[in-house]
Formats: sequence, structure tokens, C-alpha cells
Amino acid sequence: MTDRPPLPPFTEETAVQKVRLAEDGWNSRDAAKVALAYTTDTKWRNRSHFVRNRDEAQAFLEEKWKKENEYRLIKELFAFKDNRISVRYAYEWRDDSGNWFRSYGNENWVFDEHGLMKERYASINDLSITEVERKYHWPQGRRPDDHPNLSDLGL
Repeated sequence: MTDRPPLPPFTEETAVQKVRLAEDGWNSRDAAKVALAYTTDTKWRNRSHFVRNRDEAQAFLEEKWKKENEYRLIKELFAFKDNRISVRYAYEWRDDSGNWFRSYGNENWVFDEHGLMKERYASINDLSITEVERKYHWPQGRRPDDHPNLSDLGL
């Protein structure tokens, strides 16, 4: 078993690092790579969809990113304790018809001793936005370090 630092129990500094690593992974849109951050028996609730293992997580992400074009995500630490982290986030994306959305969410994460996520519970709401209302304009991939976070953007 390979460790995925930072490892629990989390401090504020390591929790912030873990959140940014998760954001960077999801912004890569590389489902196979992202899935490696989860235990083989990971359990998710993502809206009304349930995932029961790493393979299902990878398949879920592949389908997600086929539908959510120009996906860009910002995550922010909300709370942490021991092996648990809670985040809030917002991501922007465009559908195949050219309609833009900002999706707002909260997630609760539970990690194993190796730093792999074994539980992920997500609640997400979609808001239709115009292209002019978009706030995320960096090139596809990792959010630049100098880009405002959710709090700075008033989200």
C-alpha cells in the first residue's frame, strides 16, 4: 500500500494541502489518476448517484467529464478533525448546447491511515449562468496559485 500524503490525523495546514491536492486532481480531468486517491472499496454519494468502489469512481468521473465541458473547480477547506475533512466548492462548466453552469457543493471526506479517501458524501446544486457571469477563466487544468479562492470571489 502506497501512502498518499498528507496523512491523518490532519492539522489545519495538512488539511488545506489535502484539499488543494484534491482540487488539482479533479481539475486534471484524468479519471484514472484521480481514482487512485480513493480506497479500492471507496463509498460515495454524489447527488443521487452511489459509488461502491474505485472502479465505479473512475467510471463515474469519466462520464462526468464527458458531459461537463471546460470544467474548472475551486475547493476550500470548511472544517477538519482527525481523519475527516469537510469542504465547500464551486465549479463552472458548459454543456453540449453551450449553456454555462456554476455548481455549488459541500463534501464530507473520511480517509484511511494511508491518506486514501474511503468515504465521500457530496451535495451539489447547479445554477445556470451566462458566459459573462463566469469567474473561472484560467486555462484548463490546475488553478493558478494567484487565482482568487471561493471566499475572495464572494462565492
